[in-house]
Amino acid sequence: MEEEEEEVLGYLDKVLEEEDEVFEYGDGELDLITPVHKQFKGDVEKGLEMKKLVLSGFLASEEIYINQLEALVLPMRPLKAAATSSQPVLTMQQIETIFYKVQDIFEIHKEFYDALLPSIQRWDEKVTVGHLFQKLASQLGVYKAFVDNYKNALETAEKCSQANIQFQKISETVRVKGPKDSKDSSTKSSMEDLLYKPIDRVTRSTLVLHDLLKHTPKDHPDFPLLQDALRISQNFLSSINEEIDPRRTAVTTPKGEARQLVKDGFLVELSESSRKLRHVFLFTDLLLCAKMKKTAVGRHQQYECKWYIPLADLTFQTLDDSDSCPSIQVLPEHEIEEMKMKISVLKNEIQKEKKAPKGQSRAERLRKKMNEQESWLLLHSPTIPFRIHNKHGKSYLFLLSSDYERAEWKESIQKLQKKDLQACVLTSVELQVLTSSCFKLRTVHNIPVTTNKDDEETPGLYGFLHVIVRSATGFKESANLYCTLEVDSFGYFVSKAKTRVFRDTAEPQWNEEFEIELEGSQYLRILCYEKCFDKSMLNKDDNEIVDKIMGKGQVQLDPQTVQSKNWHMDVIEMNGIKVEFSMKFTSRDLSLKRTPSKKQSGVFGVKINVVTKRERSKVPYIVRQCIEEVEKRGIDEVGIYRISGVATDIQALKLAFDTNTKDILVMLSDMDINAIAGTLKLYFRELPEPLLTDRLYPAFMEGIALSDPAAKENCMMHLLRSLPDPNLMTFLTLLEHLKRVAEKEPVNKMSLHNLATVFGPTLLRPSESESAKGQHITCASDIWSHDVMAQVQVLLYYLQHPPISFAELKRNTLYFSTDV
Repeated sequence: MEEEEEEVLGYLDKVLEEEDEVFEYGDGELDLITPVHKQFKGDVEKGLEMKKLVLSGFLASEEIYINQLEALVLPMRPLKAAATSSQPVLTMQQIETIFYKVQDIFEIHKEFYDALLPSIQRWDEKVTVGHLFQKLASQLGVYKAFVDNYKNALETAEKCSQANIQFQKISETVRVKGPKDSKDSSTKSSMEDLLYKPIDRVTRSTLVLHDLLKHTPKDHPDFPLLQDALRISQNFLSSINEEIDPRRTAVTTPKGEARQLVKDGFLVELSESSRKLRHVFLFTDLLLCAKMKKTAVGRHQQYECKWYIPLADLTFQTLDDSDSCPSIQVLPEHEIEEMKMKISVLKNEIQKEKKAPKGQSRAERLRKKMNEQESWLLLHSPTIPFRIHNKHGKSYLFLLSSDYERAEWKESIQKLQKKDLQACVLTSVELQVLTSSCFKLRTVHNIPVTTNKDDEETPGLYGFLHVIVRSATGFKESANLYCTLEVDSFGYFVSKAKTRVFRDTAEPQWNEEFEIELEGSQYLRILCYEKCFDKSMLNKDDNEIVDKIMGKGQVQLDPQTVQSKNWHMDVIEMNGIKVEFSMKFTSRDLSLKRTPSKKQSGVFGVKINVVTKRERSKVPYIVRQCIEEVEKRGIDEVGIYRISGVATDIQALKLAFDTNTKDILVMLSDMDINAIAGTLKLYFRELPEPLLTDRLYPAFMEGIALSDPAAKENCMMHLLRSLPDPNLMTFLTLLEHLKRVAEKEPVNKMSLHNLATVFGPTLLRPSESESAKGQHITCASDIWSHDVMAQVQVLLYYLQHPPISFAELKRNTLYFSTDV
């Protein structure tokens, strides 16, 4: 499948070069942006050009598909010839079953390809292709016959492979011819993979019809024909969907009912004090934990069952027996953060190599290395325990990255347990059959790391998501209720905000706004909890939340929806509960955009030297007061500086500092500590120039990249000395404060690495001219992810450094002489 995608993308790149056009995503559709020398006459030409691009891409994939069908047809002829000889490999009946209708499908698509190719070559507004797609759709009856026989074909091929070594060799390495313009003359594939291609093809053709209709005017002769072809294709897909869904293949349960797969996914199991990646399958009557078996090259992958529990025997941990569970070994936070940084740097290198001539092979090597690092991260980052027991005393422990996943698994199991289940014991043969079927039954095919994703998939959002958690309804009785917000980062979810507890109500009205930083995020999750105030219930692991989940839900962060300037209102429905919220997104470049300020009054958005001069201080009053308050009552707060404060509280504090309100100290003592932490972050973010200055930014980036420790030390200290005095004093004050916060990491879960991640991009960022240079190198998300990691590394360097004294720094003459 990856090879197919690469060929299609390569073909599209060729078309793009020939057309000398640039394409980028706009408001929900592809917008065509033309160079000045080649302006479009109007929407008709634009749509025509887009239509040609869609067709060109489809034609390229059609060529690959025809080559795959031809690769299936080729061995059929000699096998048929051998069937009538004295040494047959397969019987004629077996050949007819395995290759049923493949020749017909090949001929249909060859005819379609030969008719479509010249239409694209002589492309103009008069060319019509609708009749070709309509004819293709009208021949889907052949596909219906193929689908009806598909399962039979696979089973026959499998039996023949086991019985005949010669056919096994043929079926495991079928050579597929490469496209005409491809450097690769051929690729290898298995017969099983190729037999699935026709089933996959109808879905792809249907998607192409959608795209073609989108870019075909309603008065064009093609429009009704394409519409008809789409209708036929959709009806066909609906009719066969049930038949080709592999999860429908039944394995009988003790009660004689069909055993079906309900849920599956990759989980980390703590087994014999070490972390193991498992693929867990929840069936209608049992939970099966498996691992992928190592197989010889060319052989199909298989699962090996580690254990299973009948759902009738499965129980969850009670509070009383928590002491008997093994302790969870959690890696130091800095190791996790360092791995994230390595992955980010690798991603950036891969993007550069892909654009370089002959860089594909190096990109593949880097991708393999990144896969190893992401797999390591996946294995070591989860810390939330999920324990299950069987009634005979045996227990198993999984580690998950989010309370959301734990609730999902628990709910799915409990829902099935409400049925009249009987305990079952599988014989070794039954267990082997069930485990073997897991490979085809699974719904989650790939380990959730980004290297398994298509390069064309959305890279996620980088910037700030503003969320207002408004209210909730649907509770059956009054309770103490609050919500938490999670977003995904590096393949797993992180808690980013928490509302206040609304006491003793069935209709909480939080109306709290949060600003959440996104790092390539694609989803927002909201979890609603009932607060547990009973201290006797809190004797669990540090990582285990004991508050009861009342409901949970998630929404995809669609860039087109959230990037508008207006608030987007939405409702998440969860277990009969409805949580109403609003959100809007600000990209990182916009959110950190600083404009030169002529403002002299107040402190926000005013140059730091103007504030310190007016106050006759070395460090701005706002910085000193926020730090003092955080150290007084926030240093033990879990997620301090990472968890967002309520936006309205932050704005109230901002106004108070700007107007120099006399009651500022009273306000600070009464305000939620996360709002005070948020006010400090906002102050640094709104400085007209970042604290470490625009002028020195390139030098900081070069300094942190030095590999020689002595050279790096020389450079990094020289750069600090080059800062204006108010900037340097403020930076050193903040540095010592963050070190004191990190000393409480066992309690507040905020390591130096966590704090560097929060503050790095705020204190240090490229000027607009530097950003503009970077835009020509690669895409915006890659620039930001790479830059952010470098910014984090700079702050981390100073946080890990022995105490730096202002006087010593100014007095010390280092040997670094480079002009910065």
